Amino acid sequence: MSGAQAWRFTDDRGTEAAAEGVPLRVVAYVRAGAALLDLGVTPVAVYGSGHDGAALDPAKAGGLRAAGVPYLGPGRALDEEALRELRPDVIVDVTYDGKSPYALDEAVAERLGVPLAALSVGNDLTLPAILDRFAALAASLGAEPVRAASDAELAAAEDGLRGVAARSALAVLALSGAGPEQVHLARPQAWPELAHLAELGVRLVDPGPGPGANWLTGDWAGAAGLRPDLVLFDDREHATRPYELPSGVRLTPWNPETPPSPAAYARFFRDLAEALAA
Repeated sequence: MSGAQAWRFTDDRGTEAAAEGVPLRVVAYVRAGAALLDLGVTPVAVYGSGHDGAALDPAKAGGLRAAGVPYLGPGRALDEEALRELRPDVIVDVTYDGKSPYALDEAVAERLGVPLAALSVGNDLTLPAILDRFAALAASLGAEPVRAASDAELAAAEDGLRGVAARSALAVLALSGAGPEQVHLARPQAWPELAHLAELGVRLVDPGPGPGANWLTGDWAGAAGLRPDLVLFDDREHATRPYELPSGVRLTPWNPETPPSPAAYARFFRDLAEALAA
């Protein structure tokens, strides 16, 4: 850890993480770690969530594998001694409720005496605000100021998608497969990136009333009954590919845990624009 000056960062729970110097050894949840890597901060290791297994999920990895960043397995089952041996200066997680870190028990960080910062990825913030928060954290950790170029890339991708969406009448349904009998249908306004797509003119299908804040759980017949033209399907390893959709429905992958960086979302928006225009 650098001893040049004290470091402080207030996370999205209102909790101040502090260290004697700017943290150099960052351990992060996969989604946060992939975003920080895009923003110029390379973690010394990343860990997964309860959905993850012993190997790094390719859909969630971003550039982590290519950068040689080690994966420690699911956060709730971390080997604390192995984590201690990494000598982390800070742990970075995400939060959906603004209260608790998502993938790691905060008591682990407390036992290790390591500050933990959790940034919101829930619908309490817009997608631009989420990107701003990760950029602010990366800057506090000493990242080089590359934001102008990445922002320009994102703006170009948004403009491209906006143009395609204006010419497209396709109805888009986002979902996560849970086997042949069950599917989780995303509520667009509950997901910052889906809400942002709607702002760009993408015609997103709302699954309708029922239980569940982020997802409406039903069967594949119900999903087909919504008559989507294009399906954004969850391509994380724990999800299953779509079953029993009508012929002619277009499919394109969607990672509900896209790294919160301009570069990652620019890729997603370009891919979606290509799918809409096909």
